[in-house]
Amino acid sequence: MTQPTTNTPAVDGPDLEPRLTPYQRTIRERLLAAPVVAAPAPWERVAVVAVGGLLGIGFASLPEDGRDLVMVVSTTGHGLLDAVTGERIARDREPDPDEETPDTAPDLTCPGLGPVAGQRVHIAGLHGGGLHSGTADGWSLDVVTPAWPHERVLLSHGGAPYAGPHGDGWWHVFHSGHSEFRAAGFSPSGRTVAVATSSDVTLWTRATAPGPTDDGEGQA
Repeated sequence: MTQPTTNTPAVDGPDLEPRLTPYQRTIRERLLAAPVVAAPAPWERVAVVAVGGLLGIGFASLPEDGRDLVMVVSTTGHGLLDAVTGERIARDREPDPDEETPDTAPDLTCPGLGPVAGQRVHIAGLHGGGLHSGTADGWSLDVVTPAWPHERVLLSHGGAPYAGPHGDGWWHVFHSGHSEFRAAGFSPSGRTVAVATSSDVTLWTRATAPGPTDDGEGQA
């Protein structure tokens, strides 16, 4: 007696992946082909700070002179970095998990440290939130994923991003292939760019933040 088979033919389902237009394919191929390069003047990469178990980052300002500071939240505590040098200037190794971590606050904030103690700092990262994606003088930052799950961070200035060749108005400045992406953006002052992954923070800075009427070149 022939036994019934338990194998059933696969059912053809609908193609749920939308097909890219020729223009979209061109943009994707352009992004995939672009190597990581140094950010253009006036930007300068100043630090790559290792932070194990990083969850998120946020910006604050030094009260005395407005200098950019970066708040780092990780599984090993909270830290405050000087955005110009990457130097750690304050640390809290045991924040209260019930009251002092951003995931417990409705606005994703946590208490500041050191010179910004008493302030609340907005944190962007694993739990949500975001940083500034542009500056007053026309710089923009985009996070794209043409080959998921590896995010690419693209810096651009003026015009339509990615319309021209790589290096002509836009630059691939960071690739998150080594760790999970957390957040990327400008400081409110427009003088700092920060990119955070689960293992580190990379910082770029420029000496001045031109206003909207400037040409965007600034000072190196």
